[in-house]
Amino acid sequence: MGIAILILMAIGVVLMLTRILPTAFALALLALGIAVISGAPLTGGKESILTGVLQNGAVTLAATMIAVLLGSWLGSLLDQTGIGGTLVRKIVEFGGERPAVVALGVFAVSILCGSITGSAPAAMLAGVVGIPAMIAVGLRPVAAAGTVLMGISAGSPLELPVWQFMSDALGAPVSEVRTVMIRLFPIALVVGIAYVLVQTRRGARHAWAVQLDRPKARIRRGDAPWYALATPLVPIVLALGLTVPIVPSLLAGVIYALLTTTKWGDLNERALRSLYKGFEVAAPPIALFVAIGMLLAAVKLPGAKTALTPIVSAISPAAPIWFVVVFAALVPLCLFRGPLNVFGLGAGVAGVLVTGGIYPMTAVVGLMASYNQVFGVSDPTSTQTVWAAQYAGVRPERSMLSTLPFTWVVGLGGMVLTAVLYL
Repeated sequence: MGIAILILMAIGVVLMLTRILPTAFALALLALGIAVISGAPLTGGKESILTGVLQNGAVTLAATMIAVLLGSWLGSLLDQTGIGGTLVRKIVEFGGERPAVVALGVFAVSILCGSITGSAPAAMLAGVVGIPAMIAVGLRPVAAAGTVLMGISAGSPLELPVWQFMSDALGAPVSEVRTVMIRLFPIALVVGIAYVLVQTRRGARHAWAVQLDRPKARIRRGDAPWYALATPLVPIVLALGLTVPIVPSLLAGVIYALLTTTKWGDLNERALRSLYKGFEVAAPPIALFVAIGMLLAAVKLPGAKTALTPIVSAISPAAPIWFVVVFAALVPLCLFRGPLNVFGLGAGVAGVLVTGGIYPMTAVVGLMASYNQVFGVSDPTSTQTVWAAQYAGVRPERSMLSTLPFTWVVGLGGMVLTAVLYL
């Protein structure tokens, strides 16, 4: 039975890699297949296909979906109110003609954007102004795209929806997820700064020599008030400093953005318009989280757990040093929607590691968070990588080659930290 489930998972990976099926559809079908192979009854209680996998599984990550929606709403407000663009422009004006200063400034703004919302919206917030500005002062286009992506990745450990996802998917308390993420943040930050400094010291190009075929930039909005620029920090300070729950922290950020940038008579219109845009942005990840919830419910069925635990336990390294060596070597499997991508089949793998008692829950959180640092920057199929690379005028594969050595180091550092602290 275990071998049959693994073969089915391999088929699911092929379907996703070849794009025969969208990831969400492939994961939902995989969940049904695992439930059937595991011998789950069609109807009945919590361990049936209809109730346990489809009904309960679909809402397993409900809190994550709400957090993603609120993060997307806040991200759309940063765009529509001009907060994101103002942050980038102020940094560029301060940096002048100094490539390193401009790039580090855009990197810092990208961290703030990545801490609010992920994927392409975060790249757009920082990159629409930031990428052309970096190229104008001499950075190579691939380095300009990579700087934005490395910043978003460095902000990912502070992204509240990611905390909620890890908590819901693995059953870990948010406080434990928060601890793991905070410890991972300095690694991502230091390596990201190293990437920027290395790239700015490589051969610069004059702006007149750069020919770009970028998507048309959006119309510039007016500068936001100076006090509104603190908006990205509001949910982070509340969640980190005051331990306010994730959803209220994000709501506070939304309210602060609205009150500091919008006239009283325009509040309703802007709030609704930005919320509808947030729904548009959040729809794809929410659909994915519905399917991931079904997959998690399927791998937690008694039959699946009994079949998979001995196999996964036999091939999972027990010693901390081998934990680092083996899982660091498997980093490429989180790329191209591979089996270790936590926002895909990797969620099922993580579920087996937790439910089978193979590793402590915090160790699995650390492992998957480390992989996410690689996927979020270097996967040429991820939306933020595709957008940033194309906007800079380079292929996503070139962006992958530029950033992967650095993100691999971040992933390795996260795994070493996990092994030392949690194994």
